[in-house]
Amino acid sequence: MGKFWLLKTEPEVWSWEHQAANNGVSQWDGVRNAQAQNNMKAMTVGDLCFFYHSGKKDKQIVGIVKVIKEFYADPTDASGKYGVVNVEAVSPFEKPVTLAQIKQDEEVKDFVMLKQPRLSVVPVTDKIWTRLCQLGGCDDIIS
Repeated sequence: MGKFWLLKTEPEVWSWEHQAANNGVSQWDGVRNAQAQNNMKAMTVGDLCFFYHSGKKDKQIVGIVKVIKEFYADPTDASGKYGVVNVEAVSPFEKPVTLAQIKQDEEVKDFVMLKQPRLSVVPVTDKIWTRLCQLGGCDDIIS
């Protein structure tokens, strides 16, 4: 079984709607934090990721994408230091799961996202993945 992740994006820059309009496929780029880059390097084809809007308002998980191409050099990075992965839309959440809901839910109190809120690529445990899928109405995409 694959791993689970959470990918943050500012919806003004790249939203779920942008993802859908791009035939559901995108290159996940712009990540410059070393720990987030290491998380992306650990991704494998088939891993599932929450698609999280991190903008000034409406901080929430809005859907699920899957990794379709593993880590490779970011073609926009002249320094050659950074990489990207490609992801494809799997499903929107029936009900977006807000940051407030995540913070209030005892079952996800150990979520890395809550401990390192500025990290843009975050690992998700099986238990937390299952709970957030339940809250989002995507029980059929638990694994």
